[in-house]
Amino acid sequence: MTEHVERDSMEVDVVIVGAGPSGLAAACRLMQQANEAERELTVCVVEKGSEVGAHILSGAVFEPRALDELFPDWAERGAPLTTPAVRDELYLLRDAEKAQKLPNALVPRTMHNTGGDITRYVISAGNLCRWLAEQAEELGVEIFPGFAAQEVIVDEDETVRGIIVGDMGVAADGTPKDSHMPGMELRASYTLFAEGSRGHLGKRLIERYRLDEGKDPQHYGIGLKELWDVPAERHEPGLVLHGSGWPLDKHTHGGWFLYHAENQQVVVGLIMDLAYQNPWLSPFDEFQRMKHHPVLKPYLEGGSRVAYGARAITKGGINCLPKMTFPGGLLIGCDAGTLNFAKIKGLHTAMKSGMVAAETVFEALANGDEGGAELTAFSDKWQASWAFKELEESASFGPAIHKYGTVGGGAYNFLDQLLGGKLPTVHDTTPDHAALKKAAECEKIEYPKPDGKLSFDKASSVFLSNTNHEEDQPCHLKLDDPDLPIRDNLPEYAEPASRYCPAGVYEVVEGDDGKPQFQINFQNCVHCKTCDIKDPAQNITWVAPEGGGGPNYPNM
Repeated sequence: MTEHVERDSMEVDVVIVGAGPSGLAAACRLMQQANEAERELTVCVVEKGSEVGAHILSGAVFEPRALDELFPDWAERGAPLTTPAVRDELYLLRDAEKAQKLPNALVPRTMHNTGGDITRYVISAGNLCRWLAEQAEELGVEIFPGFAAQEVIVDEDETVRGIIVGDMGVAADGTPKDSHMPGMELRASYTLFAEGSRGHLGKRLIERYRLDEGKDPQHYGIGLKELWDVPAERHEPGLVLHGSGWPLDKHTHGGWFLYHAENQQVVVGLIMDLAYQNPWLSPFDEFQRMKHHPVLKPYLEGGSRVAYGARAITKGGINCLPKMTFPGGLLIGCDAGTLNFAKIKGLHTAMKSGMVAAETVFEALANGDEGGAELTAFSDKWQASWAFKELEESASFGPAIHKYGTVGGGAYNFLDQLLGGKLPTVHDTTPDHAALKKAAECEKIEYPKPDGKLSFDKASSVFLSNTNHEEDQPCHLKLDDPDLPIRDNLPEYAEPASRYCPAGVYEVVEGDDGKPQFQINFQNCVHCKTCDIKDPAQNITWVAPEGGGGPNYPNM
């Protein structure tokens, strides 16, 4: 529905795709500069979620370094940073019952969340974005939630000139409904892509402009998170717990977190590398059984689960960071991969990348640039930033864990930090989807039934994510070869989509003819993008559904 359609068109100076931390920081910084220079500037942010924050999910312990630069008076402005991290604990779970608490002296300094010159805060990333959106609008930014960027406008010179917002009111068969409204063209001097991890437009831009040439393949994790109301006696605001080990086996890397937030709430989650090998593994079910461990269970018992969500995490770091510039635009935040996995933090680096982008774009426009150039000055400014230096210092963190395991990789990184980064940089050149072994080579995993108190099923979890899509619309999960899941993936990998998806989107069901069929329940999709990353044949492509669809996270 994007070709040969009469479309309204709007011209602005800058279009930003995605109202996450990087996009909103960029929008705010652009308007701050414009207002200081008394220069007129039109900045537009499009957000596919029903509201700003609806699709935002992060741990999160927040390091406010970028926010300090963007709004030094953030406390007076009412930023939602109210719970400072006060105590850190790190555990290695040996098995389902035993655990070892690591002494502080043996914890890599990047994992320290208390002490030092910076106060870190347990926050809701969604609420931070809602607050940033308020600041942006006060500065004069236009924000359009419920509008999904569906296509990139590229001219005959291979220059990005803006985006096309997806059509509304299209039936499942692709025909226009009575409510049909063609998507608008948003044309801009410069377009910033800030879609978050595995952005569907960012993915195309990386391929089109070969932005990842000479880089290691990007690596991802899946982050699963729940929000719990807990009894007062089990709640310690600012307590930060991290851990690794059980229930993941030695070939599966990841770690869990449990943070005590405000209002008698705790957030608990699991981040699991998508480089895992066993196709029988289910990240969702690993997360559910993890909560029964004696280290975590006492904080959740007697409480009630109030929210659930999942999201892919771009975690490859600087070895995998693509070139972020191309004619007419920039790739910023997790769309590029600016997360510092050594800290398990990406909000501050994403914001900084957006701020550097804003300063580069404004400088170009203020100097009479009419748009469409490749802003090579961004690369120099970005590489001179503290955020880039953070990524340089932790280049080996993820690859070392992949290569040497959780304990061995942790020891390597600890030693590397002690020696000031003198150890050789470790690389991981195997794409995550290619790490999957055949089902016959791996042990089948039998997961315990959820008890409905600490552990739950996918259906009740998706319900808590408030996920909703208009049912009569084209499926946004595209199969290059519709026959491949049953023909190839089922016999070779026991069709892993039904297990790696944390929302029950994919099922193998029996058809009327008694043969297996691949069923896609796209209404369940929480937009995590795991399928786009982990499918062994790279047969699934995630594209944006009709704007406003997907999860509606209230406080994640």
